[in-house]
Amino acid sequence: MGMTPNILTIAGSDSGGGAGIQADLKTIMMLGGYGMSVITALTAQNGLGVTGIHAPAAQFVLQQLEAVRQGFPVAAAKTGMLFSAEIISALAEALVKKDFPLVVDPVSVSQSGSPLLQEDAVESLRSKLLPLADLLTPNRPEAELLAGMRIETESDVAEAARRLLSFGARAVLIKGGHFEGGIMVTDWLCERDGEILPLRQAHIDSPNTHGTGCTLSAAIATYLGRGFPLRVAVTKAQEYVNLCLRQSYAPGEGCGPLNHAAPGRVDS
Repeated sequence: MGMTPNILTIAGSDSGGGAGIQADLKTIMMLGGYGMSVITALTAQNGLGVTGIHAPAAQFVLQQLEAVRQGFPVAAAKTGMLFSAEIISALAEALVKKDFPLVVDPVSVSQSGSPLLQEDAVESLRSKLLPLADLLTPNRPEAELLAGMRIETESDVAEAARRLLSFGARAVLIKGGHFEGGIMVTDWLCERDGEILPLRQAHIDSPNTHGTGCTLSAAIATYLGRGFPLRVAVTKAQEYVNLCLRQSYAPGEGCGPLNHAAPGRVDS
């Protein structure tokens, strides 16, 4: 595998361990990266929901980022929960000259329905961070929020992807988990050349899906940091998430997490 790449996650902390920073670091380690973190918010959270959020000052978020970048070469990074316009603006300014691929997971609402992005932060996310994204990974509600439209059909997916690319993202992966489906789930990958590539995986009927989006974006970032091309990184990340979902479980009350250790090894 060569040298272990340093992969950075910029996201919120999940005290229940199933999503956010905790899911990201587990994923990065399982897939052959060295995980580093910048924590944008603390959540009081378990499988039943989010009961509290505390966000540090934007300056302290930047201090974490500066410490990481001064001490480690970053091979790739992802963002998750960013919470406020101030944090997004500060991070965007600091990352504008980045020399590594960035996966932006535009986390806005928790699995239990709690808001994780302040309303006045949506425009900052759209105008300041999306232009820095090598890949944007929204689920259906997040794509609708950022694109400003309803998504019902595949032609709607294409239009939403076009709008999201127009904000500056180099590629968009619209995830299909929130669409009605049968035995397969389709994610749609759209790059700047305009081609939309449907990427299908078997549907896993599990009630324990906490942290799925976090895990996918962290996996993609890890594979990009290991040198895989974008499409390969996305499909390999899909395969990892699918395997983790097959062995998901509930360690406590409510919605349980993916089993990040399901593969039992780092793949080649």
